[in-house]
Amino acid sequence: MTASTALFLIDALLVAIAWPPIVAIVGAQTPHLWWQCALFATLDLLFLYALGLYRRESLTETGKALSRIPLVVGISVVGSSFLTAALGWGLSPALFFAAALTFAACAMLTRLAFRQLRRRAIFRPHLLVIGAGKRAWDLMWILRQQGRYLAYDVTFVHNDIYGAADPRLAADPANRILKSSGGDLLDIAKRTRTDQIVVAPDERRGMGLEELINCRTKGYPVAQYMSFLEQEVRRIDIKRLDLAWVLYSDGFYVGPLHRLFKRMLDIAVSLLILAVFLPALLLAMFAVWAGDRHSPFYRQERVTRGGRAFMILKLRSMRIDAEKNGAVWAAQNDNRITPVGEFLRRSRIDELPQLINVLKGDMSLVGPRPERPQFVAELAKELPLYSERHAVKAGLTGWAQVNYPYGASLDDARSKLSYDLYYVKNVSIFFDILIIMQTLRVVIWPGTDVR
Repeated sequence: MTASTALFLIDALLVAIAWPPIVAIVGAQTPHLWWQCALFATLDLLFLYALGLYRRESLTETGKALSRIPLVVGISVVGSSFLTAALGWGLSPALFFAAALTFAACAMLTRLAFRQLRRRAIFRPHLLVIGAGKRAWDLMWILRQQGRYLAYDVTFVHNDIYGAADPRLAADPANRILKSSGGDLLDIAKRTRTDQIVVAPDERRGMGLEELINCRTKGYPVAQYMSFLEQEVRRIDIKRLDLAWVLYSDGFYVGPLHRLFKRMLDIAVSLLILAVFLPALLLAMFAVWAGDRHSPFYRQERVTRGGRAFMILKLRSMRIDAEKNGAVWAAQNDNRITPVGEFLRRSRIDELPQLINVLKGDMSLVGPRPERPQFVAELAKELPLYSERHAVKAGLTGWAQVNYPYGASLDDARSKLSYDLYYVKNVSIFFDILIIMQTLRVVIWPGTDVR
């Protein structure tokens, strides 16, 4: 069980224990009271997820998580109140304040208790890594920075036929590197209480598979480096990309039924967002026009599914002459951005007109962010499988946007591609809904960008 899953279950359990007695004590008398209580609790847990309270950084930085809880709980309680009013259930002010105090107290208590559990290394899987070379070093570095678990108990098994051992692994006394002469892998797995065997040698020729098969038949899961990393960090490692693994692994297929449901989701959610934010959009259009008396809209050629070009629609956030010298990457603190445009970018209001692109079918709500044809041509030459991100429609938001901060360089494009490829490989309606929910976190706390 991952740390985030465990924290969610603890949250749910504490709310289930504390909330009903509080409701009974408050004694609120409204129609459908217990349905309201269930709705309040459900939306509380939903917003804790949507606003990032189960992400790795929130698990490791308890102070930051605690500081965000009042706003998260406030949004969930206000949202629940509006929904109950829309259903005609009525609302007791006492129930409103009881929900806010109870959910905030539960969330804070859970995270303080979880911090103590984490210090005792309760959630720490035991890994047995085959190889101790550069690939194994990359694996450990990525797991420590982005792994689903906050810590790992790792044992490396190395043999000279796997290539040279990485000196960075050997220099750390915390790393256990065992020499293997063959035939003892099962004994090592038993001694180290292994939960997962990861095959990550730099040189695979000459590696005996019989031992790994023996371990697997004895109940020890065995995974390749790429498959294990994909599962743990939910992206595809571009640095050590194995095209054979891509060819033979599952995924990278979008069926007609999925496309139908995705299209229905795009239309329904786009119309809902436009209906809710239409006043803000009209006000923003006037503010842009008032700044220089030019059109508030900005149209630019971008690339979507199948490499097809289309004209993306946005509220203009830069000067009219922003690209008089040709196409350039947008950057943070770009001096071409107008004061009004800076606010529109921070609030994401400038992205709202792209919902028209979604309704027209050029884009989807979720997918890789569309790039300009000039940049696509450059990146396709530099990055393997870059064109595969066009297997699905470009998106208003995407897996890369909710996981990677703003960037406009080749290295940033490589990192974003690792998330985009993971999305294309694992695309599903449920995944889209999770990304839409996570986008709310990016809007409220813009630590990552959705450009």
